[in-house]
Amino acid sequence: MHSPVFPLPRPQLQRMSKKPDHKREPSTLPRHVAVVMDGNGRWAQRRFLPRSSGHKFGVDALKKIVRHCAEIGVAHLTVFAFSSENWTRPAEEVQTLMDLFVKALQRESPELAKQGVRLRVVGDLSAFSDEMRGLIAQSEALTRDNTTLVLNVALNYGGRWDMLQAAQALAATGEVPSAEGIARHLALAHSPDPDLLIRTGGEHRISNFMLWQLAYTELYFTDILWPDFSPEAFDAALTDFAHRQRRFGGVPEAKSRAAA
Repeated sequence: MHSPVFPLPRPQLQRMSKKPDHKREPSTLPRHVAVVMDGNGRWAQRRFLPRSSGHKFGVDALKKIVRHCAEIGVAHLTVFAFSSENWTRPAEEVQTLMDLFVKALQRESPELAKQGVRLRVVGDLSAFSDEMRGLIAQSEALTRDNTTLVLNVALNYGGRWDMLQAAQALAATGEVPSAEGIARHLALAHSPDPDLLIRTGGEHRISNFMLWQLAYTELYFTDILWPDFSPEAFDAALTDFAHRQRRFGGVPEAKSRAAA
């Protein structure tokens, strides 16, 4: 005989429906998080779906992470959406990605504007259609004055390309070559170097992403495939980051005093 089922008392219902507190100690919160969104294709294949379905669900995952970053106070989020090497993928998959980019720009830009998110698209955009470049320009203009979060979307981007174009731009100025000069001409010069890099999908490499900027970035790898990467999974990465000791080539202050 089954026990009767009674409704939960109202106070319990209220506690269960209360939204979690996303506030974190500012000193432990990374200012800039970069993400390699890996695993869309494998996610789809495991469900006997076309790879294009994985990319579509990946867009939904990104929307949740962008909203979450805006809520908890991450100032810059950079996502690797399409690398300069991704052109070697099957033509049908590349076209699906291009169509997704166009639709996402059309649908999501007004929502980003409402959330206070500024969109910046970085990479060699010369390879894209006039329509897509026009939509990128419109979306960037629509969100230009937003200050809650800077969302950098890397399209047709590669770290080697970025360093090369920065060196060429610096040479064109006639300045004496310097690390500071190259940094000023990088595609992501408007954002600080990432504090944390997250890569989903189980791979342990950076795949030509932000090679210059990741010099002292903390790396976090997870087996979770990108479409399944939730705000809770993002928070787990932040918790791990909060326990890292960042030394930037130096030694901890306490150990330095002891050694002296």
